[in-house]
Amino acid sequence: MKRTVFLASVLTLLPLFAAGQPPAVAPDFEIARDAVERGDILPLAEILNRLARVHPGRVVEVELEYSKGILVYEVELVTEDGRLIEVDMNAATGDILGVEEEEDDD
Repeated sequence: MKRTVFLASVLTLLPLFAAGQPPAVAPDFEIARDAVERGDILPLAEILNRLARVHPGRVVEVELEYSKGILVYEVELVTEDGRLIEVDMNAATGDILGVEEEEDDD
């Protein structure tokens, strides 16, 4: 099945923290781009391709955060059966760290 992933919604990159200090005043996307260029993290496209093989669905939000000493892509997506889940992936390796189903606020 041919699958195209659109990030039509918000793509939010949060500031990356090194040694507990915020990085210089570079915009978030530049910090993420530089981390990819240095080989510190995988490109978002590769992360989304890996994720689609395990959890197919429509991506609605992506955040890059520093958590527990590593950079983590937090990907929120709607599964093919209509559930909203958040998948945390190690930004350097692409390994899935956790999957959480979002609760309805109704």
